[in-house]
Amino acid sequence: MGEILKIDGISVSYGNIRALSNVSMSVEEGAIVSLIGANGAGKSTLLKAIVGLEPLKEGSITYDGEVICQTKHHGSLTTDLIARRGIALVPEGRHVFADMTVEENLDMGAFMVRDQELISKRKADMFDLFPILGARKKQKTRSLSGGEQQMMAIARALMSGPRLLLLDEPGLGLAPLIVQDIFNTIKLINETNKVTVFLVEQNARLALKSSSYGYVLENGKIVLQDSGAALLGNERVQKAYLGA
Repeated sequence: MGEILKIDGISVSYGNIRALSNVSMSVEEGAIVSLIGANGAGKSTLLKAIVGLEPLKEGSITYDGEVICQTKHHGSLTTDLIARRGIALVPEGRHVFADMTVEENLDMGAFMVRDQELISKRKADMFDLFPILGARKKQKTRSLSGGEQQMMAIARALMSGPRLLLLDEPGLGLAPLIVQDIFNTIKLINETNKVTVFLVEQNARLALKSSSYGYVLENGKIVLQDSGAALLGNERVQKAYLGA
């Protein structure tokens, strides 16, 4: 289907600290691609850079053939314009609106959508995808379990109708069975809704098993890239990330 996201030689710094250094990668449309690495490697910084939340010191990011982020001297799209192009980020730690109901949170996800019929349809689709959310749609979000809040964060992102879904640690702090459920749903979203998925995940084994392609980030640099299956069998990856 071709490349939907191209990251070309980007660098991001916090003061004198270089968080990302000359990172290049691409995501094919329709794929699930994973990014693994230790805490502090720069994974979340990369996702934030894609949606314009971290300025680039070098390089550029192209989405669907359009440059959306580049160095400040050349200008970039704002985060809301990037979202309107069809990119949605589910941030680490979920960031749900705790005092709003499940349904109100989903409405917030559709803030750019003007068609009320489309919003209602997408909401119904989310309740089909996550039946527990349908059963609890009138409950305050703070009453949900961590796994349910993660499901809601994903559903909220899907309410904008994205073509590219960025997921930052979807399994963080959740029980293994819940994490597996969430990854099964991510695969379903990818296959059924034709949404391209780019995910960051501490559970490297599950991430690579779910992905057609993967990248390894260490100290702000891409050190390995290959198919998910090949990375699972890579001795360096096994020792560093799979406990082998």
